[in-house]
Amino acid sequence: MRKNTDIKRFTDKELISTILEKTHDKPEDRQIVRDVMSIITTGRKDIKYEDLLPIPGMGIKGATKIMACFEIGRRYCSTCSPPERIVKPDDILPLLSHIRAKSQEHFVCISLNGAGEVLGNRIITIGLVNHSLVHPREVYADVITDRAASIVVAHNHPSGSLEPSSQDIAITMQLKEAGALIGIQLLDHVIVTKTGHLSMRERGLV
Repeated sequence: MRKNTDIKRFTDKELISTILEKTHDKPEDRQIVRDVMSIITTGRKDIKYEDLLPIPGMGIKGATKIMACFEIGRRYCSTCSPPERIVKPDDILPLLSHIRAKSQEHFVCISLNGAGEVLGNRIITIGLVNHSLVHPREVYADVITDRAASIVVAHNHPSGSLEPSSQDIAITMQLKEAGALIGIQLLDHVIVTKTGHLSMRERGLV
C-alpha cells in the first residue's frame, strides 16, 4: 500500500490496495487485488456483493468496502453520466450492440426500476445458430435480486430475419405470465439483427 497521499497519482491497483488495506509485499494480497480488478474492469454496471465474496481472502468486510466506494461515487460524482433510461424500443438498441452480429443466438435481459432506469444488462443464454433455449427462472433470478419493477428481454437472429418464431412467441408469453405472478412486468421482447430490430410489443405480441 503506497504511503503517498496524492490519490490522483495512484494506479487502479494501488487504489484497490488502499481501500482493502493490502500490501504489495504479500502474494495473497496481490492476488486479491488482481481478482478485484478482473471484475471491475469488465465494464459491468451491476457488480454486487455476490460477485466479490467468492474471491479468496476477500470476506464480507472487504466486499463491503468496495461496494461502499461504488455507492459513494455514484451519489456524488458530478461528471457521471445519467442512468440509462428505457422509454421506447429504440432506447434499448445501444444496450444490444454486443449481440447484433453474433453468429449464435444470445438472449439478454435488461432489468429496470420504476423510473425505467437500467439496473442490469445480462446475457442469460447463448444458443445455437438458429435458436436459444431459455427458462423463466433463469431470466428472473437476478432480476428479483435487482428489485426491478420491469424487464425488457431481447435476442439476436443470426439469420438476418426479424420475424419472431413460434418459439420466440411462446417464451414471451411464458415470461409475461411468470412476471405477472411475481409483480415484475415484461415491457417488451426485442429481436435484433445486424441491420434492424423488431419490437414484439409494437407487433402486438406482448
